[in-house]
Amino acid sequence: MNPVRSSPVSPWWTPAVHADRRPILVARNRIEAAVRAYLAERDFLIVDPPGLQRSPGNETHLHAFATEMIGNDGVGQRRYLHTSPEFTMKKLLAAGERRIASLQHVWRNRERSALHHPEFTMLEWYRAEEPYDAVIADCVAIIRLAAEVTGVERFSFRGRECDPRAEVERVRVAEAFLAHAGIDLLATMDAEGVPDGEMLAAQMLGRGLEVPEDRSWSYLFSRILVEKVEPRLGNGRITVLDRYPAAEAALARRVPGDRRVSERFEIYAAGVELANGFGELTDPEEQRRRFAAEMNEKQRLYNETYPLDEDFLAALALMPDASGVAMGFDRLVMLATGAQRIEQVLWAPVAE
Repeated sequence: MNPVRSSPVSPWWTPAVHADRRPILVARNRIEAAVRAYLAERDFLIVDPPGLQRSPGNETHLHAFATEMIGNDGVGQRRYLHTSPEFTMKKLLAAGERRIASLQHVWRNRERSALHHPEFTMLEWYRAEEPYDAVIADCVAIIRLAAEVTGVERFSFRGRECDPRAEVERVRVAEAFLAHAGIDLLATMDAEGVPDGEMLAAQMLGRGLEVPEDRSWSYLFSRILVEKVEPRLGNGRITVLDRYPAAEAALARRVPGDRRVSERFEIYAAGVELANGFGELTDPEEQRRRFAAEMNEKQRLYNETYPLDEDFLAALALMPDASGVAMGFDRLVMLATGAQRIEQVLWAPVAE
């Protein structure tokens, strides 16, 4: 009797398919070498955070892979594969490091699409005692470096194009919502940045936008961002989307003089989100409050929560002011090589 095949056979290892992908994979290695050289020239120390953590992160919509670590006594303890090396890297800043970077695999569950993969490569770096404009400048330089390495003139993805060498557009989130969706976002929150979902829903209805059953402010914000704003970013040139609402920036410090918004930015090219960065929050009590709120929302939406990393919260009390950013390295390679699916730029995609 023939055994039952439990899953489809992956095509990625077959010689013909690999031969088609190999030029992209070789280009990936060249881009990685150029990025490492860029970081080394600016005195960044490459660090290697462990993937196995007590907490994978405490943001509502991030989903982790869980496992069990069994001790010598045979007792198991729940552990997670990290969704970002952020917690460990901030502990290293607290320990005294000043410029650090990591280029390694991270894991996120419930994510698989042309731009998402359950295991992918994240480029993350931090500058202690430097403004977040400095890491924004790094991002732009690295994006342009990838284009230079491959010789591509324009990035292209799903009909959208971007000249990576053109002057960068920088727009605030509130400005983008008003321009592309007709939504006055700041009017839906109070002076402390507390958002009101019903006020946002009312504006959406007034603009003829569909309002889903879930009228939580965060959900409505995400719907508008994904459907109305993001497709218009990074068209023709790189876009820096800046000053996120404080309610959508759990790990970022607030902007001085306006508690409604935080020092958080995202960078887009050809409609693709490439990077997410912060002026980092260093107040452990405020961070604890924000994580608790995020986990309450996660429980409401997904009926699950993740533990807090007490070592991380303790380290924040020692951490200097810093700016940091995470960049999707695979997405950068996609744009620089013209690939249309993330699997094309991975040496060995995770089997479905």
